[in-house]
Amino acid sequence: MKKWLFHISSLFIFICLSCSNESTNEYVPTPSPLQIPQFFQDNILNPIIPNSNPQTIEGITLGKKLFFDPILSGDNTQACADCHAPEHAFSDTDRFSDGIDGIVGNRNSMPLFNLAWNYDEKFFWDGKSFSLEHQAFVPVTSPIEMKSTWQEVAQKLQQHSEYPNLFNQAFGTSTIDSTLVTKAIAQFERTLISSNSKFDKHLLSGATLTPEERNGFNVFMDETKGDCFHCHGSDKNPLWTDNIFHNNGLNAIITDLGLGAVTGDPADNGKFKSPSLRNLAFTAPYMHDGRFATLDEVINHYSEGLKNSTTIDPLMKKVAQGGVQLSAQDKADLKAFLLSLSDYEFINNPNFKN
Repeated sequence: MKKWLFHISSLFIFICLSCSNESTNEYVPTPSPLQIPQFFQDNILNPIIPNSNPQTIEGITLGKKLFFDPILSGDNTQACADCHAPEHAFSDTDRFSDGIDGIVGNRNSMPLFNLAWNYDEKFFWDGKSFSLEHQAFVPVTSPIEMKSTWQEVAQKLQQHSEYPNLFNQAFGTSTIDSTLVTKAIAQFERTLISSNSKFDKHLLSGATLTPEERNGFNVFMDETKGDCFHCHGSDKNPLWTDNIFHNNGLNAIITDLGLGAVTGDPADNGKFKSPSLRNLAFTAPYMHDGRFATLDEVINHYSEGLKNSTTIDPLMKKVAQGGVQLSAQDKADLKAFLLSLSDYEFINNPNFKN
């Protein structure tokens, strides 16, 4: 009887030790926390990093490779980077981005940067995507974008000479599926932090602004002049957007419902997400439909081109007058300030290029 108990006890200890060794030897990718600028830390909340998708060196490396690889598209011709080019702050110079079949949509590609601070977790112009991971999921199956299926994509990646090993390094498994693909891409996209524009340097180290740029900032912040800061933040908000959806007076008759098509609420018709004002030197054309080819046209819209509608945002306080009615000098100075928010280091960062 005692021998039997001894053997049972020994077996139990062996199993426990084996489990302990397995957990000790379990592969863990290398953590790679976001390099958050001090200015961001001082002025806004922490970035959103899902517990289910922590930042790792291996995951970011894999995500970057996938972002630039046309293997995600149905005919292997289009990568994420084709509509989100680094030199254009990860946006597209075409008014409407087209898919692999040449089918043209009705939206301009939004630039990609500082995405980890999108606190409402609603992505795209109309908020149809509920996380950065889901934002990476949608284009692959869209008939006007990559026009593939996740089953086909997973199969191609699984049969690839490099990807199974890269997924194993990033996630501890060589079995590839859409969840892991989008997790990797989201990890890379969260590293796209823009924080070193001329205006940033002015705030951080007192770099000199021109008189035009200084006056342009004053116009931006003045409720009686530009009145831009309600939707696009201030020198205390390094994102330069409120990440909220607004009807900014583009159309008297609303045909593109925007957020309203997603929520089903007529009060949301014609509302689109406020884009960041960073990197405007690189992201033309402007607005959700790319209707404005130049920054001058954008400024003219808010100055004298506003159109009233049933869902016009209350912040468009001077819609009855057509806009804020800026002088020619204030328009020029406002443009100079807005361009000072462009981050040349960001678009030239080798970590963000193929």
